[in-house]
Parts: sequence; C-alpha cells; structure tokens
Amino acid sequence: MKKLMAANWKMYKTRAEAEQTAKELVRLVGSLPEDREVLVFPPFTSIDVVTSVFEGHAGFFVGGQDFYTEQEGAFTGEIAPSMLVDCGARYGLAGHSERRHVLGETDVFVGDKTAFGLASGLKVVLCVGELLEERKADKVQEVLSRQIRAGLKGVPHDVDPASLAVAYEPVWAIGTGEVAGSDEIKDAHAICRNELIELFGDKGNDIRILYGGSVKPDNCSGIISLDNVDGVLVGGASLQGESFSKIVLA
Repeated sequence: MKKLMAANWKMYKTRAEAEQTAKELVRLVGSLPEDREVLVFPPFTSIDVVTSVFEGHAGFFVGGQDFYTEQEGAFTGEIAPSMLVDCGARYGLAGHSERRHVLGETDVFVGDKTAFGLASGLKVVLCVGELLEERKADKVQEVLSRQIRAGLKGVPHDVDPASLAVAYEPVWAIGTGEVAGSDEIKDAHAICRNELIELFGDKGNDIRILYGGSVKPDNCSGIISLDNVDGVLVGGASLQGESFSKIVLA
C-alpha cells in the first residue's frame, strides 16, 4: 500500500502562488519514491493550474477541498464533483473539522457528500476526529465510530479501497502545534481500522488511514512508521514547497 502524502492549502494562495509552490514541490521531490503518492488540495481557483504543473509527473494528484451533493442546480456558491473533475481534480475532501465545527456540517451531511462524491467519480478522503473536551471525557472511540459509520453509511460494500481514505485529525491538534502522541495515534487509527473492517470486511484492511494534526518535517517520519498510518494530511507545513517536500520524502 502506497503512503498518501496529502496537502490541504485551505484558503491560501492566488493562482500564481499555487503554481509557484506546485513547481517548487515537483522540483524538490524529483522522482517520487515508488511507495509514495502526493495529493494536493488547493483552493478551487487553482485546481487547474496545479493540475497542469503535475501533468506528466507520476504519482502526483489534485483534489477539491469540498463539494456539494448535487451535480447542478440553484445552489449559489457550491461546486459539483463533475466540476472538480472537469478542472483536473481526482479527489474530494469531506468532513474536515473546519467544515464540521466552523461551518456547521453534520455527520449525516458529510456522509451524503462522501457517497455522492464516490458515485460521481471522485476518490474521497473522509476526515474524522474528536474535540479536546471529547478526548478528556474518554469519548474518542464513540466519536470516531459515529463519524465513520455516518460518513460511510451510503458507500457500497464492494467499494474499491483505492477510491477511499479516512483521515484522523484530532481537532485539538490542527494548527495548534500540538501533536497526538504515538500511543494516541495508534489507538485512534486502530479504532478507525476496526470500523472499516466492520463495514467492508477484508477490504477495510486496504483503505488508507491518514494522520493529520500539526504534521511537520521533523515529526513525519515517526508518525508514518506507526501501525495503520498510511500517510498524512498536512495543513500549514504544506504551504511551502521546501517543507512539504521533506514531509513527502520522510
């Protein structure tokens, strides 16, 4: 199973900045190791320029940070999976904590998105993770189980494992500089793995589980060496080609 090294650029970078960072990333990474894939989620406005930079570079992919549950219609400000694909995106992100906790998306809506994105031809990365108060209340397993089961409720049992990934991102570690400890990451990823096996049988062993939460060049190697960690989803440290290239090659 190849490690998926994913970057979420959030609401940063103009088209020119995105193009420059993508070019720098490709140059610094060089020939991508056979056991790695790179995935970048730029702003919608830069999907096409990043796709153009990645063209011809095996193992480099582009995704959309969000999408809606309809292919077209009177949904001002939304974007359809087919529109992302038309721009060059191959992946979509669903359930990021900022969508859940800042913009109010429910578990049910996230699940609708995941199923619709997959049915529309996107590969989907489903984000899950607990709040600090939920961890302190010993509710990690309860939260992750609920989010995974709701998030994957509409996904068919015979799903292609390569089309789906789960990203565990403890909300308290996103952009804070705090990183979950090795035991915390292993325990959370084991919960995610068990849920995937419950839902999809043996296929659940082949669905990648990523870790996200203040991943940096100096801690990435230790994180991706842990059991059931099949890659990372990186925020701030992915905004510069130099730092993200070190993470990709960790």
